[in-house]
Amino acid sequence: MTVIELTTALATTPERAFDLSIDVDAHTASMTGSGERIAGGVRSGRLTLGDTVTFAARHFGLPWRMTSRITAYDRPRRFVDEQVRGPFRAWRHEHTFAWDDALGVTIARDVVHFTAPLGFLGWMVEKVVLERYMRRILTVRNAYLARTLKNAPDRPE
Repeated sequence: MTVIELTTALATTPERAFDLSIDVDAHTASMTGSGERIAGGVRSGRLTLGDTVTFAARHFGLPWRMTSRITAYDRPRRFVDEQVRGPFRAWRHEHTFAWDDALGVTIARDVVHFTAPLGFLGWMVEKVVLERYMRRILTVRNAYLARTLKNAPDRPE
């Protein structure tokens, strides 16, 4: 199993960071490079506990579909999405949000655990290609969130 951990400072409140992070429209907007689109489940807006969404995209020139379910939801602190169906043997992505008084920002932390299919061959692909690729995708997504939140006017909760 591979574990990726990323930390991103977001110039906003934990509530706004959480809400944008769990919004399927924001997710697809952040993934334009892979042509990601919603193919099933919740089709617009914010997900909540138990919701599922299916994304379709092209990665490595191949079509991919992944259905995820929100398995933990504690607004504005944490949510977890886990693969129900898709390309991985296992996928779990925990998102946490905490206000940092010293910096005056929300610290968003992603912890992703995933395992590729196909046994030893999958493990090799996971270590040689997938870990770096997934880290880059998550970094691109977080940069999109940071830009969007920085440019959006604060709204009362």
